[in-house]
Amino acid sequence: MSAEGDLDVVDSSGRSDLDWALRGAVAAVNTPGVVLFLSFLGFGAMTHDFGWPLWIAVLSTALIWAAPAQVVLAGALANGAGLLGAALAVTVSGVRLLPMVVALLPVLRSERTSLGARLLAAHYVAVTAWFEGLRLTPTLPRTARMPFFFGLANALVLGSSITTAIGHAAAGVLPSALSIGLLGLTPLYFLLSLERGAKSLGERVALGLGLALAPVIGLVAPASDILWTGVIGGTAGFLVQRVVDKRRRP
Repeated sequence: MSAEGDLDVVDSSGRSDLDWALRGAVAAVNTPGVVLFLSFLGFGAMTHDFGWPLWIAVLSTALIWAAPAQVVLAGALANGAGLLGAALAVTVSGVRLLPMVVALLPVLRSERTSLGARLLAAHYVAVTAWFEGLRLTPTLPRTARMPFFFGLANALVLGSSITTAIGHAAAGVLPSALSIGLLGLTPLYFLLSLERGAKSLGERVALGLGLALAPVIGLVAPASDILWTGVIGGTAGFLVQRVVDKRRRP
């Protein structure tokens, strides 16, 4: 059984949900997926240095499924924050993914998508799954999108869990600087993908202003620098694009 029902359900294209899920799993093995797997290699090595058992490191990837939140968890526990404080920190970190959920779920849902399927899909929304989901699913038949996304996301989680285990086991071989550098691959790739996908002037302004302001806001308000960078850059980009659109109207 799938999150949407029987895996043997066939859509108008003649393919079943299982066929689309397998296509999604194959699509996960591409450049964004490989970059993601390498970043979890670094995370696995880091958890070894923090004294985490292998099974806890892998379980954190399977359940939390967001490298920044996992790093927050590891750092909080290492600093003696306790389980409740660490859980709260991870929860606050996860709020950043809410806009991605709001943007992606309307693209994935169809007339036979259950509430349970939508809630499960929301769990899988992280940077790579969100970006690849928005890039690949709009060209698919509406009923194929959710199964495809589940295949894609589950393959990303499985690959990330495997590389977490490999990184944990290879921690004695990987230099600390390399482990830290691998963790930075995913946000770097995401940034480059945003630049490549920025078509309008407003999007470019938002991205450029955000990059310019990030170091300054990081010094002034380090606890909320990402929030304020996004609010200021995004608002400026929206206003610029609104002016451009008004001028183009007859």
